[in-house]
Amino acid sequence: MTLIERYIFKIAFTACAATLLVLAAVVWISQAVREFDLVTAKGQTLIIFLTVTGLSFPALITVIAPVALFIAVLYALNRLGGDSELVVMSAAGMSPIRVAKPFMLLTLLIATLVAWLTLIVMPSSFQSLRDLLSRIRADVVSNIVREGQFTPLDRGIIFHFREKSGAALEGIFIQDRRDPDRTVVYVAERGQTVETEGMSYLVLENGSVQRENRGSSNPQIVAFQRYAFDLSQFGGETQGGVYSKPRERTTLQLLNADPSEPVVAAQLGRFRTELHDRFAAPLYPFAFAAIAFAAIGTARTTRQGRGIAMGLAVAAIVGTRILGFAASSLIIRHPSLVPLAYLVPLTAVAISILLAAKGDALLRMVGPRRRASSGTAGSGARA
Repeated sequence: MTLIERYIFKIAFTACAATLLVLAAVVWISQAVREFDLVTAKGQTLIIFLTVTGLSFPALITVIAPVALFIAVLYALNRLGGDSELVVMSAAGMSPIRVAKPFMLLTLLIATLVAWLTLIVMPSSFQSLRDLLSRIRADVVSNIVREGQFTPLDRGIIFHFREKSGAALEGIFIQDRRDPDRTVVYVAERGQTVETEGMSYLVLENGSVQRENRGSSNPQIVAFQRYAFDLSQFGGETQGGVYSKPRERTTLQLLNADPSEPVVAAQLGRFRTELHDRFAAPLYPFAFAAIAFAAIGTARTTRQGRGIAMGLAVAAIVGTRILGFAASSLIIRHPSLVPLAYLVPLTAVAISILLAAKGDALLRMVGPRRRASSGTAGSGARA
C-alpha cells in the first residue's frame, strides 16, 4: 500500500478496533447481568461465571464485528470528507478504487474473523457451554438446592426434595412445564446425581411420570423403578445421550447430517438454515462496508450534507439484516429458497457498488458544469 492508503487504513482500523471493544464490553455486561445468578443463586465461583459468559462471546462477536466495521468506515470517510481530504485526493487524481482499497483490506480481515468464528469456534464454544451448564445443574441439584424448597432449575423446570440422606435425595418432585401444551411431573422416593461420558443425570428410584396434555382431563401415569433424568436436556434435545442442537454441531457434521437420524429429521429445516447461515455470515461485512462507502465514499464539498446519507446507510444495514433474518426463517420451511441466504448480502453489495459508481459519475459531470458556469459568471462581472 502507498503512504496515503496506509494512512486511510490506520484511521479505519483504529476506529474499528475501538468500536469493537466498546460494543463487546456493552454486550458482555448485559450478558453478565443475565448470568449473574450463577454466583448469587447457584453458588458458583467467579471463574465459572467468567467462563460461562466468555463461551458465549464468539457468537456475540460475529454479530458485533460487521456493525463495528460499518461504524469505522463511516467514521473514517466522514473524517476524511470533513477535513476535505477526499476532495484533495480526488483533485490529485486518486480514483475511488484506490480510496476504497484500505477499506477493502479491513473488510477482508473482518470477514475472515467472522468466518473463523462462525465455522470453527462457535460450535466448539457452544458444546463446551452445554457441558459446563450440565455440570452446573448437577452441582445445583446436589449441593445448592435446599431441603423443602421449590427451586427453579431452568425456565419451566421446578425442583423439590424433602431431605438429603448422604449423597442421595429423598422425596423428589420435578415439574416440567417447558412445553406449553404438556405438563410432565416426576415423583420419586429417592434419587442421586451421576455423571457418565461427560453427561450428568439424576437417577430416580421407585417413582412415576405423569404427563398431562392441555385440554385433557386424563393424565398418563407411568410407574418406574429406575429412571435417568437428563440434566443436560434443559437447553435442548438429546439423541442417544449426545446433545444435538444444530448450533452445537460442527460445520462438517452439518454438511454430513443424516436425514434418517431422528433429531435431524425432526429439525431438518433448522439444520439447513444453520449451515447456510454460517456460510453467509462472512458476506455481511462486505455488504455493510459497501453500504457505508456508497453513502459517503465519494468526494463532496462541505456544503453537501452527509447526515442524510449516513442516516440512509444505517437504515440500509438494518433493512439488510432484517431481510437476512427473514430469509433464514423462510429457508426453514422452503428448501428451494436457500439462495436467499446469499442473495441478500450480495445484492446489498451490488446495489452499493452501482450507487457509488453512479455518484462518482454524477460528481464528474456536475464539476465541469459548475466550473463552466462560474467562468461565465466571472466574465460577465468583469464586463
